[in-house]
Amino acid sequence: MQNSQGLIAKVTDYGTIITELHVPDRAGRLGDVVLGFGEIDGYLRKHPYFGCTVGRVANRIAKARFELDGEVYNLAANNGQNHLHGGLMGFDKAVWAAEPLAGAAVKFSRISPDGEDGYPGNLQVSVVMTLSDENELRLDYTATTDQATPLNLTNHTYFNLAGAGDVKGHELTVGAEFYTPTDAESIPTGEVRSVKGTPYDFTTPHTIGSRFDQLGNLPVGYDNNFVLRADGVLAFAARVVEPASGRVMELHTTEPGVQLYTANYLDGTLTGKNGIIYRQHAGLCLETEHYPDSINRPHFPSVVLRPGQTYRQTTTHRFSVE
Repeated sequence: MQNSQGLIAKVTDYGTIITELHVPDRAGRLGDVVLGFGEIDGYLRKHPYFGCTVGRVANRIAKARFELDGEVYNLAANNGQNHLHGGLMGFDKAVWAAEPLAGAAVKFSRISPDGEDGYPGNLQVSVVMTLSDENELRLDYTATTDQATPLNLTNHTYFNLAGAGDVKGHELTVGAEFYTPTDAESIPTGEVRSVKGTPYDFTTPHTIGSRFDQLGNLPVGYDNNFVLRADGVLAFAARVVEPASGRVMELHTTEPGVQLYTANYLDGTLTGKNGIIYRQHAGLCLETEHYPDSINRPHFPSVVLRPGQTYRQTTTHRFSVE
């Protein structure tokens, strides 16, 4: 896909992966700002969810189980004893039907059958990716089901606005005054805590790596859900600035949360596009979604989709320079 301003996005029907995204720096030079592979073989092997749609439920479900309408469902434990990003054969590993739309846009759709990855109900789901002439990559999700099921979709693109190196010098602002603390397995404790006075306070801009030493986690970095003000209305979520190139990405979403992940587990064993070795903190993810383990936390915003309802979510990434 290419818009009238020259931005280029390349996507594939395997996992609806965003494989390339070329945006200009302040000198007008295009650069690819997403991590990934140059060939499909890289995506067919195990990788850390580069660029894909994850589902049915993004993020973690504690102990790989949940109860819904009096029935207990057991899922694959693919992250220690917990369930992560839809399981062993999630949406990221599915081949979706692709339909080009007018302009620079494509619609991906699939049916997730009852019992897939342990989830109930036949789910009809679609993702429309649009590259607008306002230099905005827009993701519109819709879904319906014939049986009550949890659903929490997101895109898992790793961004590096410099195009190489690490993201520790990227400046981040997040529109969140609260976050959800987690235990040692990255499962929410259930508390919603103020970011004030903590290294999770991005209400004013901070470089990503400036407070790593205050986090106290290993591997070091962020892997945290931030509580947004969004209530089904497209609203500000985050802004990222890469000072050297001048590239800016501003994120808006209808979702109530955004998970900041700073590629803590990349360790140099993966080689991506143009022979770049992906080391720790080589990218950052801003996963717009509901909170982790919401299906087991009744006081969190619900992720249950029921027959007769339509799931809708929109997230936009607008690129500019300063």
